[in-house]
Amino acid sequence: MSKAAVVTDSTAWIPKDLVAQYNITVAPQLLIWGEETFRDGVDIQPEEFYERLKVAKTMPTTSQVSIVTMQQIFQDLIDRDFDVLGIFISSKLSGTIQSALQAREALGAVGERVHVVDSYSTAMAMGFQVLMAARAIADGASAAEAKQVAEKARDHTGVYFVVETLEFLHRGGRIGGAARLIGTALNMKPVLSLVDGRVEAVERIRTKSKAVDRVLELVNEKTRGKSPVRLATLHANAEDEAKVLLERAQRELNPVEAMLTGVSPVIGCHIGPGVVGLAYMAGM
Repeated sequence: MSKAAVVTDSTAWIPKDLVAQYNITVAPQLLIWGEETFRDGVDIQPEEFYERLKVAKTMPTTSQVSIVTMQQIFQDLIDRDFDVLGIFISSKLSGTIQSALQAREALGAVGERVHVVDSYSTAMAMGFQVLMAARAIADGASAAEAKQVAEKARDHTGVYFVVETLEFLHRGGRIGGAARLIGTALNMKPVLSLVDGRVEAVERIRTKSKAVDRVLELVNEKTRGKSPVRLATLHANAEDEAKVLLERAQRELNPVEAMLTGVSPVIGCHIGPGVVGLAYMAGM
């Protein structure tokens, strides 16, 4: 029987030790800054990204993993007798899924060995889906069986986060134009979520600290009565705030797994610095 391998994209930003432990292949998204192109998480790390952003005269843009890169990743795994499960950023946020599907088609007959899942999410809300599938494979599941695990996990995951400004999301077209106004009145801070794969405004709160409190309340509500609970922060150059949030969440929710994670430079490009949030998976 063929072995199975999981592929995801760099926006998952799964801790490196877990990527290594479960042999997860990470396809890097692209960050384009003037004449320079960086592979997300390979050629540029978050610390450098935010330092450059502070003094940048031009703003960076992003591009999805290319079809060619995706095809090379799939082919390499198939050549090593792996069936492939690809779990990628929401198709409503990126064209990465289309790159994966076109790459699979370009492989011809062996493309049947590639399975693709739309996470309808990103960051560790997607990362938990990837980890659950990878753990199932480690326990002997096939790629097709692990796909079912990932799709089930998708229904048990979510994320809430607070942004300093909606300007970055608006500029990148990742949130509706009207929602840009949510954070303007009285310096209110919007609490956002990923709903059906799109960034949606949940509430607006007067201060960031109260908005972060509300994030924890919302995750409490979503996970109540469900077990086990897994948690991961996401933050964009706001590690201290994320640490405090995670400590509070661990005390209140008693998770079986909790991790302090950031976001990749490509995600940072779209949400801007200062973001703090909490991703969760509950009930499986």
